[in-house]
Amino acid sequence: MPTPKPLSAKADAMLRLDNQLCFALYSTSLAMTKIYKPLLDELGLTYPQYLAMLVLWERDGLTVSQLGERLYLDSGTLTPLLKRLESAGLISRLRAVEDERRVHITLTPEGRALKTRAAGIPACVLSATRCSIPELVALTQQVQALRRQLVA
Repeated sequence: MPTPKPLSAKADAMLRLDNQLCFALYSTSLAMTKIYKPLLDELGLTYPQYLAMLVLWERDGLTVSQLGERLYLDSGTLTPLLKRLESAGLISRLRAVEDERRVHITLTPEGRALKTRAAGIPACVLSATRCSIPELVALTQQVQALRRQLVA
């Protein structure tokens, strides 16, 4: 078997872990999740459940497929999450009469009330980042633009 040619300095640098955008996003996501965990533990939510609740607080009554589109999750991932939220008394799931494949999700009074308890989370996260609001807004917009390019 022939000996592989050595990589150029540029190619070698491109393979360094700290030069990988995917690793920067992944490790930052892990760090953010660690910030959220104690805050969400107080609410009895996991991070994915919190994301689902954020969407439902914006627009109650979505179907499972609409929620999945908003969160970029398939129904196989979303259904167990929703079952746990329903067991916790935060949402109700109701099959549509006209098409039983469609399931509507509505917040219960407890689910709506949880929004008030969650209201302080963004300020805690902002503080933990030690970024200004304009910096976070710009960073969020850049990451959203990247996501749009990747899913297009």
